[in-house]
Amino acid sequence: MRWLGMIVLILGTLLVGCGQLRPTPPKAASRAPEKKVVATQVVERSAAKGAIPAEAPAPPGEEAALQVAFAERKVIRTADLAIVVEDTQAAMARLRAIAITYGGYVAQANIWQVKDNLLRGTVTLRVDASRFDEALDRIREIALEVQRENIGSQDVTEEYVDLQARLRNLEATEQELLALLKEVRERTHSADEVLQVYRELTRIREEIERIKGRMQYLEHRVELATITVELIPKEEKPIVEPGWHPGQTLRSALRALANAAQALVSAAIWLVVFVLPLLLAIGVPLGLIALGVRRWWRRRPAREAA
Repeated sequence: MRWLGMIVLILGTLLVGCGQLRPTPPKAASRAPEKKVVATQVVERSAAKGAIPAEAPAPPGEEAALQVAFAERKVIRTADLAIVVEDTQAAMARLRAIAITYGGYVAQANIWQVKDNLLRGTVTLRVDASRFDEALDRIREIALEVQRENIGSQDVTEEYVDLQARLRNLEATEQELLALLKEVRERTHSADEVLQVYRELTRIREEIERIKGRMQYLEHRVELATITVELIPKEEKPIVEPGWHPGQTLRSALRALANAAQALVSAAIWLVVFVLPLLLAIGVPLGLIALGVRRWWRRRPAREAA
């Protein structure tokens, strides 16, 4: 298992500077003085090949400051506007033309109907960052009124420089692991050791791809600025212009006539089936009572005279 110990020491030495670019703690060397000699030889051999630097990296603060000072600033620019327009659909078409004119495209567009047949929308544009201000001026020109305007920027230079440093260290580690894999295959022919080195190579490759993907994303965001525009209509803009349609009027009249006839028939049914029986049930007893009271009232004077 001597090769496994050497693999661990090689990875610990070659990953110096990855992440926060910190040197290997001295305690690890003191715990394994004999293995340190092997790791030092591997590092010196890699430095001679030009894979990694022979000297220890500079302190993280100083190195990062120097790199940021000389590197080109990478700034992500964004803008958020809400503008009042005469015609929402026409304004959206003009925004598409602006995006193409300034080296970009429409990333997202939405349009919907609100109350009173008004059309409202939002458009997200991606334009060339070097022509960001020109594109904003063109957008203001199509607006009757600018209700909201927020312009922001995010400096990602330091993150990008850190990703570059991590990528260089990981690529150097990958090359060293490839050489180690070849050496293990030729000398030991141990399947377990070859498999462990291969697993570490796979992990390093995944980390390299992840960092490259993040760098490409930052480069894309820096090259193309993002502008989000909310379109607010000035006045009512109906989707369909109103007009007189005789056929539709006739259909409406026939529908109203049918509804009226249905209401009359329904009322007659209720009158015959429900109202008349109810009136008979209540009216007959009340009529008999009223008739008896009337006869009694008429006979009262005769009884008094007798």
